[in-house]
Amino acid sequence: MSEVRTRFAPSPTGNLHVGGAHTALFAWLFARHEGGKFVLRIEDTDELRSTEQSLAAIYDGLRWLEIDWDEGPDVGGPCGPYIQSQRLDIYEEHIGRLIDNGRAYRCFCTPEELEERREIMRARGLPPRYDGTCSALTADEAANLEAEGREFCVRFRVDDRGATVVDDLVRGEVTFENALMGDFVIQKTSGYPTYHLAVVVDDHLMGITHVVRAEEHLPNTQAHLQLMDALGFAPPQ
Repeated sequence: MSEVRTRFAPSPTGNLHVGGAHTALFAWLFARHEGGKFVLRIEDTDELRSTEQSLAAIYDGLRWLEIDWDEGPDVGGPCGPYIQSQRLDIYEEHIGRLIDNGRAYRCFCTPEELEERREIMRARGLPPRYDGTCSALTADEAANLEAEGREFCVRFRVDDRGATVVDDLVRGEVTFENALMGDFVIQKTSGYPTYHLAVVVDDHLMGITHVVRAEEHLPNTQAHLQLMDALGFAPPQ
């Protein structure tokens, strides 16, 4: 097996909480047990809520727990920068690749339009996912809407056939039906990437071999595996 590389990637939107510390501890212990590397990456793509005070609290909390890191914003390393807001050009390049190969598209739906459609779906007993309104726009139609000054996000075009099987090292095989997912946002109207896009790109470029993540992130792995496949990335364990 190649060198083990794990990461802890907190969002600096508040103090380090017990769940985050739990995840960091397991990722750090596994890397140390295997003689590998532990990477600290700051996921500050929630640009409205991220603060320097929260970032300082993350550093302080990890150091209080005596968790050290081999690579990170304050110590450097070969895969930097380790703060996502400093990697926007990297994400832009990968989003462009997905648009060029047809796996992503610009979506001009307003928040009000999206909520109205979700309410209709809920009333019909359907999962409130994106209905694909903008997925069939031609390049000219999208260009005309952009020229009108309409804001847009970028959505990933999900392969809704069959199922995605997550081979989880703790849970075993976990199956998710693709038809229930819906095309999800990978770039916000602000130009910042969403968590889904940024985490997939960074884990690949930083050589992460094992992802230690909380229970609530297990369903996100369905979206991440589809993104990895579209970008030609081999998934971590």
